[in-house]
Amino acid sequence: MHQRKIKPIIGISIGDINGIGAEVTMKALLDNRTYKTFTPLIYAHGKALTFYRKQLGMDDFNFAQIRSIEEIQHKRINVINVNEECPEVIPGVETQEAGKFALETLKMAVNDLKEGKIQALVTAPLNKNNVNSEELHFIGHTEFITNEVGAKESLMLMVSEQLRVGLVTGHVPLAKVAENVTQERIIQKANLLLKSLEKDFGINKPKIAILGLNPHAGEDGLLGEEEKKIIKPAIHALKDQNKMVFGPYPADGFFGMGHQTKFDGVLAMYHDQGLVPFKSMAFSTGVNFTAGLPVVRTSPDHGTAYNIAGKNVADEGSMRAAIFLAADIIQLHNPQESED
Repeated sequence: MHQRKIKPIIGISIGDINGIGAEVTMKALLDNRTYKTFTPLIYAHGKALTFYRKQLGMDDFNFAQIRSIEEIQHKRINVINVNEECPEVIPGVETQEAGKFALETLKMAVNDLKEGKIQALVTAPLNKNNVNSEELHFIGHTEFITNEVGAKESLMLMVSEQLRVGLVTGHVPLAKVAENVTQERIIQKANLLLKSLEKDFGINKPKIAILGLNPHAGEDGLLGEEEKKIIKPAIHALKDQNKMVFGPYPADGFFGMGHQTKFDGVLAMYHDQGLVPFKSMAFSTGVNFTAGLPVVRTSPDHGTAYNIAGKNVADEGSMRAAIFLAADIIQLHNPQESED
């Protein structure tokens, strides 16, 4: 007899309640596909969502208020109160209370993710400035979650239908990028990208492009020697492992001529080298996926956007894409899971 599986639970940490996180989350979850393959659980406070439901005129957004995951309702949007009290919601205003609350929602969600109570986590944007404190130096979601789940390394991978871009260096000051571009790190990140393309995206024998660091990929040493001394040897080492890697390519010409369409993924050397072309092509539908972790984590590719918070103009496309990419990856990892 066929036993029907319980749908996976996708947790959503609400981020900064004074930014657009609540708005894009609520709008994204009104998609009529929401209940078909997963159950959403928002880590926030019911009062914050009730505030935005009224502020945005979203009378059709309804949710079940639960005290623990054991009470979850699989055909509804669920909200769990992270704290007894909800901080004051002031759209567009940076407050210490909102920063503290964002961190507490993230910590609770990550803990449930580690314990297997939820099968994926989608993180709504927070503000690093009001999250940081003397006790915590918060660089970003990617680094925080990587550390919390005990992974040695991870890969920030930007995903859209047109492009997948991984980064050798992530949240690193530009002045320190070159010293962080090492042969070992390129090999490590390239292998994380290749493995993720197979495991998380179902691509057999993936092919990736590796970008150079300097203008014109160094111009044979005229504009920098990192390509000759570091990047090319790393590519040769990967080829010796029978990996389908190519490059180094000058970043401007590579994207300018649309060469990204010939590859399953691209490995950029630093943050803006990869994210500027990515967001130019896919800002409203792009997803930040953390590859290389033992858990599934995605997020939209934008920030808190205080300037439009509470005005009902935020585009939920990226958040929707982040939620449904998480659902797709769970399904790929567990193909035996049946739909309800």
